[in-house]
Amino acid sequence: MISNNTRIVSTLVAVGVVIAVVPGCNLLTRISEVGDGPKLTNISNPTARPDYRPVSMPMPAPQSAEDNPNSLWRAGARAFFKDTRAKTIGDILTVKLDLKDKATMDNKTERERDDKEKSDVTKLLGLEAEFAKVLPQAVDATSLIDFENKHETKGDGSINRSEDIQLTFAAVITQILPNGALVVLGRQEIRVNYELRELMLTGVVRPEDIESDNSVDHTKIAEMRVAYGGRGTLSDIQQPRWGTQIWDIIFPF
Repeated sequence: MISNNTRIVSTLVAVGVVIAVVPGCNLLTRISEVGDGPKLTNISNPTARPDYRPVSMPMPAPQSAEDNPNSLWRAGARAFFKDTRAKTIGDILTVKLDLKDKATMDNKTERERDDKEKSDVTKLLGLEAEFAKVLPQAVDATSLIDFENKHETKGDGSINRSEDIQLTFAAVITQILPNGALVVLGRQEIRVNYELRELMLTGVVRPEDIESDNSVDHTKIAEMRVAYGGRGTLSDIQQPRWGTQIWDIIFPF
């Protein structure tokens, strides 16, 4: 029992330290940016980032290449002439992002329940007389059990969402899968006054889907992940303080 209590206390202390330290680091960063706005991140190798993970997907069985020394055509080649489109690690291609999403949802729920139960215990193996001896003034055998519950629930929910993002930006090939598919990653940061807009995209592209102008549409990117947001004064005002967010998570009612 003591070991369990010690473990629980240690866990609570660790959680408290994390809650105190993480916002504190963010607080120091924001204080250092007062008067200057958010700072742009340095250009670095995306595969060297701590959060980078290589993509692993189901692959077909490998095929052995045939040697044709007297032929201009190489087995496995996708084009006869030289292709200037991105195809190797480190090459850059243009991504055309045109997202138009709209969703409307309206839900309404009503529930009402009324339960009532009453039991008389006038004969119980002769023990009804014993009740009177123990609690002579508090026991009434004719109304010994009486339950009554009433529940009523009403809920309304409405969602009206509309997004429209049109961007054209460059991405770099970070990995080539065994089937020839290309893993691309694109990051973009734009700072206007004291607001920093950030865009990150990653996904898998077939070389055949890259156009002759070295561009690819977002509809041809598999496993696409897009993150678009911002950091700065306006973004801070639009979201609750970290204390309120933590309270909303841990408050059970």
